[in-house]
Amino acid sequence: MMTVCSFDFYIKSRNRNFNNLNTTKMKSELIKSPGLVKNANRRQFLKRGTLSVAAAGLLLVGCSDEDDPIPMNPGVNLGSGDTGILNYAYALEQLEAAFYAAVLEGGYFANASAEEKTIMGDLEKHERAHREFFKAALGNSAIENLEVNFGSIDFNSRNSVLAAAKTFEDLGVAAYNGAGQFLENPDFLLIAGKIVSVEARHAAAIRDLINPGSDDFAGDDLIDSNGLERTLTFSEVLTAASSFVTTPIDFSQLPS
Repeated sequence: MMTVCSFDFYIKSRNRNFNNLNTTKMKSELIKSPGLVKNANRRQFLKRGTLSVAAAGLLLVGCSDEDDPIPMNPGVNLGSGDTGILNYAYALEQLEAAFYAAVLEGGYFANASAEEKTIMGDLEKHERAHREFFKAALGNSAIENLEVNFGSIDFNSRNSVLAAAKTFEDLGVAAYNGAGQFLENPDFLLIAGKIVSVEARHAAAIRDLINPGSDDFAGDDLIDSNGLERTLTFSEVLTAASSFVTTPIDFSQLPS
């Protein structure tokens, strides 16, 4: 059974090319929403970058009986232009939100320290908020819910969960960094900048959990000699994500 969160946050656009996107409302919601993270140490670090959107109820989607034929999955097409790039971000946020939802149901989380439970709970809220933000912003242009496969992750193992979290968070930051240059609407670029700053804080927090007290939060594998974070192309990101996403994703209309 797959768990999907739904949230209504409808907006309209000032730009005739993006009828389902209201950037004024999007920015307004970002400014007025309260933080999701409240307390000490790593939580304070996360709090400064929190992008808060109200939470929603869970919608359970059932699977077909094993005896029934398995339908072909035609996949999703991200589209083109800014809409395609926002769908790209939406796909990644779906993946991250699904991952942290699974973390909260696993043995690692059940036996984790109070601090790590708080951190993981906050990350789940953030990624769920990001996902629902893009879903509502895209409206009828949003891709469908992706099917994920986390069979390679042991959710009872701290090492396995944190290694996967590191992969997802680092990938998310590099993805936003690579995609931002192609956004034409400056309002979308502003919002992407706010979200990627939160993702970067997530990545740093996870790396600190893995190697506390080290400089791994800004390691040489992330930051180049000019002090700039790495970027990845659409193809590189989706190829890496394909290990965990079973829904075929057509990104052929995105810029290269």
